[in-house]
Amino acid sequence: MTLSVTKNTVVSFNYTLTDEQGETLDASGERGPMSYLHGAGNIISGLEQALQGRQAGEAFTVTLTPAEAYGERNEANIQRIPLKRLGGGARPRPGQVLALQTQRGPVQVTVVKVGRFSVDVDANHPLAGKALTFAVEITAVREATAEELSHGHAHGPGGHSHG
Repeated sequence: MTLSVTKNTVVSFNYTLTDEQGETLDASGERGPMSYLHGAGNIISGLEQALQGRQAGEAFTVTLTPAEAYGERNEANIQRIPLKRLGGGARPRPGQVLALQTQRGPVQVTVVKVGRFSVDVDANHPLAGKALTFAVEITAVREATAEELSHGHAHGPGGHSHG
C-alpha cells in the first residue's frame, strides 16, 4: 500500500524555489531531501496544503501567493532603534541580519539604513510580499514515530537532529 501525505506522516522532498522573475532563491540540491512532519506547521502553509494527499514519486510545481507563503510586507515592521540598544559591537551594515531581543523573544531583522545615532531595521521575512514557485519532487512518505509526534517535527536526515 502506498502511503499518501496526511497529518502525522513524515514527508521527504527535493525542491527548487524561484521568484516571480524565475530566479532561483533556494534549492535542496546537494543537501538532499528536506523532511518535515505534515500537519505540524513546520513549513509554510501553502506548500503544506499543496503536498496534502500526494505520494512518493510525485513531482509538481506550485506558485504561492504572499499570503500562502511568508505573508505580505508590513511597513510597521520597519523601525528605527537607537544604536546603543545594539550594544557596543561592530557598527552594523545595510543588508546585515541581526537577532534582536524583544518582549516577544528573539526576532531576526535586516539592517536597512545606519545613521549616526540610530539604525533602521526591517523585521519582515526577506521573502514577505513575494509570490513564490516551488518545483517539488516527493522522495518518501512514512508514518511518524511516537517521538516525532511528541516533539512536533521530523527526526533524522533532512529533519531535526537532537545530537
